[in-house]
Amino acid sequence: MTSRRNSLLALALIAALGASGCSTLGRLNPFDRDEGPQETAGEGERISIVPADQVLEPAEALKGVEFSLPTPEAVTAWPLPGGTTEQWVGHVDAAPNLSVAWRRGFGEGSGGGRHVTAPPIAADGRIYVMDAEAHVSAFDARTGQQVWRRDVRPSDRRDREAFGGGLAYGDGKIYVSSGYRLVTQLDAATGQQGWVTRTEQPIHGAPTLAAGRVAVVAIDNTLLTFDTATGAPAWTYQALTESARILAASSPAVSGDTLVAAFGSGELVALRSTNGNDLWNEALSRASRTSALSEIRDIPGRPVIYQGDVYAVSHSGVFAAIDLRTGQARWSLPVVGIGTPLPAGDVVYVVGRDGRVICASRESGQIYWIRDLNEGFQAKRRGGFFGIGGRRAVRPVWSSPILANDRLILGGSSGDVAVLNAKTGEVQRRFDVGGSVLLAPIAVGDTIYVATDRAQLIALR
Repeated sequence: MTSRRNSLLALALIAALGASGCSTLGRLNPFDRDEGPQETAGEGERISIVPADQVLEPAEALKGVEFSLPTPEAVTAWPLPGGTTEQWVGHVDAAPNLSVAWRRGFGEGSGGGRHVTAPPIAADGRIYVMDAEAHVSAFDARTGQQVWRRDVRPSDRRDREAFGGGLAYGDGKIYVSSGYRLVTQLDAATGQQGWVTRTEQPIHGAPTLAAGRVAVVAIDNTLLTFDTATGAPAWTYQALTESARILAASSPAVSGDTLVAAFGSGELVALRSTNGNDLWNEALSRASRTSALSEIRDIPGRPVIYQGDVYAVSHSGVFAAIDLRTGQARWSLPVVGIGTPLPAGDVVYVVGRDGRVICASRESGQIYWIRDLNEGFQAKRRGGFFGIGGRRAVRPVWSSPILANDRLILGGSSGDVAVLNAKTGEVQRRFDVGGSVLLAPIAVGDTIYVATDRAQLIALR
């Protein structure tokens, strides 16, 4: 199986939460299946916030209407997967030419049950990445020279293999979560390991730092927090459990003393970051579903907090703007997504699982434009004999975007990076970077960094 296909599986595998460890997880690619009639789970008490007959199309009223974007600004650090505790960085000034400055391998790529899923982060002139076998590396942001490398896998591994987790930076330390059931602290300058705290369940999402604590979501839909200084467990929150989910996990977003977390149950939950007291709970669930795949309610992308609203998209087909204070949905759209929305200025961008990039009004949810990056794709079979057997080509899946100098830049499982005009959606450029890209790019200074499924870190300037 190719590394690109394995990269796709990293975002798409479905598994029973009752599995004892990552090595026992079943492997199934829901984006490479016919969605015929299948047994579906019951609705329970969830109430749809998207009308079943809502259509996804540009609004007539917005044709020819201009919208405003923030002024591009250079950023000096990207310490969390989404850039800030709110999981949002608006409009960066970086990489006007998108030419490759350097390329470095950072360990084991996806394959054999292992997957590169940790978004890169950056601080203090270094880029930090984690490979498919939980090796964390630091590279000089300018030259690409490796500064240090640390294996965070436990010596007494109870799981023969695992994947997932991620990185966060704060106060000179790197905080690492891992599918090997642990959270650990490293010195950002040297890689020296500080405390290590073991967890009952694997962790597939990256940490978020808030109120002196590390916050992560475990595979059993438990939000765990740990003291940043000692690693001592603090408060926890248990969301609804689900029998199936997408094995790509979210990271919480934090604004002030409010933490918003997304779960495999489709729940979007706001909590007090100091003590875990719940403030509100909204289920991003759609009433009309036709197959077992559409019954997966997971919110694998990060929720984003921007100007008093929370933006999130679920696999069950709900993209919504929710008031941070009250938890009330202001508007919603029928988008099936596995990524992270990008609000900026007057609009918010989101990428659907089908490859459509959508630009919507932040105020009303009305759509300015839609661009299908998979337009013309044909699921032809490769190999086999006279069209019999072989393997069907998988429709490309695209990462969440970054907004840089009036361009949307995002990567795909096909190995392409696509560059779109942020105002019109016109595709300005597509180029191959030599490996599947399912992690959103990040920007520091004049450079955009892309991590591929093959564990290649690429600097674009």
